Amino acid sequence: MAGTSFTDIFDLFMMLQSDYQLQALYQTSITDFNNYLEGWLVFAIGDFTVCNQSLIYNSTTQTFTQTLNQENKNILAQMMVKYWMQKQVQNVLQMDNLIQDHDFKTYSQAQNLKAKQDYYNSKKEEISQLMVDYGLRHNNWSQWKNQLFDGG
Repeated sequence: MAGTSFTDIFDLFMMLQSDYQLQALYQTSITDFNNYLEGWLVFAIGDFTVCNQSLIYNSTTQTFTQTLNQENKNILAQMMVKYWMQKQVQNVLQMDNLIQDHDFKTYSQAQNLKAKQDYYNSKKEEISQLMVDYGLRHNNWSQWKNQLFDGG
């Protein structure tokens, strides 16, 4: 039985954010696109320590050894967004300002960075809450009556 392909996670990730540079990379080379996103997925896998499925993967084929359920794929995609946003905040040279037009105001670079930092912080909090909720849903509560708090 084949496991979940990284592209399943990448598709979810792309639905959660909008980055014209990633879209351009995809149109230029799907292989380069997949290799680029793999780094963020590896970070997400490292953060998802409470996953109830094995996150062992084959980097050559870019597939997990198990078929992941939708909940776990969604969480990995959300974690990838966190790392994508972290890169956006750290990339000081890429201070995207709005085009000055009669209908738009141009935001300063400081305001732009502040907005990105705020979004990054809210994404970190959202993922933290996801992990708490996930842990509560998947804990073996029946063992607690015997004071076996590690689920064993």
